[in-house]
Amino acid sequence: MALSFRICSSPLICRATLSDGDNSRNHHAIDAAFIRRAADLAEMSAGFTSPHPNFGCVIATSSGKVAGEGYLYAQGTKPAEALAVEAAREFSRGSTAYLNMEPGDCHGDHTAVSALVQAGIERVVVGIRHPLQHLRGSAIRELRSQGIEVNVLGEDFESKVLEDARKSCLLVNAPLIHRACSRVPFSVLKYAMTLDGKIAASSGHAAWISSKLSRTRVFELRGGSDAVIVGGNTVRQDDPRLTARHGQGHTPTRIVMTQSLDLPEKANLWDVSEVSTIVVTQRGARKSFQKFLASKGVEVVEFDMLNPREVMEYFHLRGYLSILWECGGTLAASAISSSVIHKVVAFVAPKIIGGSKAPSPVGDLGMVEMTQALNLIDVCYEQVGPDMLVSGFLQPIPDLLPVIPSEDATVEIDPSVDPFEPSIIFFYKTWDLYGSFSNFSPHPIRMPCGGENDDYMTWSSVEHYYQANKFVGVENPMAHECVEKIRTARSPEEAALIGRSTLRQKPELVRNDWEDVKIEVMYKALKCKFATYPHLKSMLLSTVGSVLVEASPHDLFWGGGREGEGLNYLGRLLMQLRSEYLGESSVSAEKSSSA
Repeated sequence: MALSFRICSSPLICRATLSDGDNSRNHHAIDAAFIRRAADLAEMSAGFTSPHPNFGCVIATSSGKVAGEGYLYAQGTKPAEALAVEAAREFSRGSTAYLNMEPGDCHGDHTAVSALVQAGIERVVVGIRHPLQHLRGSAIRELRSQGIEVNVLGEDFESKVLEDARKSCLLVNAPLIHRACSRVPFSVLKYAMTLDGKIAASSGHAAWISSKLSRTRVFELRGGSDAVIVGGNTVRQDDPRLTARHGQGHTPTRIVMTQSLDLPEKANLWDVSEVSTIVVTQRGARKSFQKFLASKGVEVVEFDMLNPREVMEYFHLRGYLSILWECGGTLAASAISSSVIHKVVAFVAPKIIGGSKAPSPVGDLGMVEMTQALNLIDVCYEQVGPDMLVSGFLQPIPDLLPVIPSEDATVEIDPSVDPFEPSIIFFYKTWDLYGSFSNFSPHPIRMPCGGENDDYMTWSSVEHYYQANKFVGVENPMAHECVEKIRTARSPEEAALIGRSTLRQKPELVRNDWEDVKIEVMYKALKCKFATYPHLKSMLLSTVGSVLVEASPHDLFWGGGREGEGLNYLGRLLMQLRSEYLGESSVSAEKSSSA
């Protein structure tokens, strides 16, 4: 209709065009407002959902009123769309659902889409398509096949207000988009400096440059990150804890990057009772100190050549989406030069300290002219107490469509790659193509806890059941309490955190036979899961002829390890289960033929 108005020359039609344009702008403004709200909801789970996307959903009636909202709390929990439908109840019928991003259910599972269809949603507005190739467009096609009108910002209609709303959707899932388009996590460089550009006094003293309000914002930044990285000098000078300090929920991994491993024996980061610490260093550095760190429970990873690019590529393989850099100027300059920093967040305090030898936030980048200076993109300014917060991107968020090649394009680039006949199938996180094989996948099971005569309970995931069984049968009220905490944990990640930390801190609560029975416990849970969900069983049977490898680089028992040195027991159990199903099929076929 808009196109026909443009090619008409009648004055009457032109007046109608203006009226229609005003109406269109009004609709665009409404759509943009609800999409931005969905993005705001999605951001509430930043850090908890990783390595999954941040999803938000708003359901609005035809009169423009919000009927229900929801967001994905964490990986393995109920989808945002299902939560919004539950909140909207009967008002969902005939309404519009606004999603910051296309749904991306586990392969073969359509919970989010089904919730919208069954609720009677008439229209869905999507901020961006899913950035992962094997999920992109699937939910949109399925919704349209069910007769639901689906509009994608930037594709079905465009305007300045909608482009701004679309940008908010890109920002809230920038880490996932970067992961999909590159081989490094999304990295943010954070620092606080005085008005004259110093991050510490000449003596090295740096507490406190910024205000308490600014430091609270830093804790929020940490809580939304998978990991926080510092250099050796920061450990020696500041002895940081690098915690989120919000008392609950997600706490990022602490990473120390040091070439010489010249670190103190006493440091807050060596206390891993609440959160893990990883030290990355040059191969062969201070072997005795590496053993000391290992005795403290600190993981040490060696690199042949220690540089930010290789370190980030490694943590990309470990499934990290976002990393917050809180390092000194030397390491910051190296990270920027390696093109692994994507965003800068700077707190500028209204203080002057001076000092020709006082350190600055970024060391030597080799630039000698102002024309070489790096310009930030999409710069934002915000006052935080007495401080000024300046943030912006060093690199633009990648364009989703042209960067990620299709299977055909991949084969064209490298003819040796055959995506149709893989001999090895890797899976790790529940967002992978075969991610629903993971023990963290959002597939509840009903299992007794501790014995065949126990009452059956519903466990939110295989991981919930597995972690709880560490403490089953122990005659101690604290063990019983731990089982219940794990059973009611809101996500598999939180269930794993409770189980692992309790095992480390209170080993007396762990059942004596745990090492002997843990494989059997996992197998029973997996068997229940695949029996409960027929589409998962079909998916498992579709992998016949392929080796299944749980691709966790740091779990050397259940996973395959970084270089295949892991025992891969999860992959083994799945192949064992697959063989059982194939055996049952053969027996059934023989009986049928003999009959």
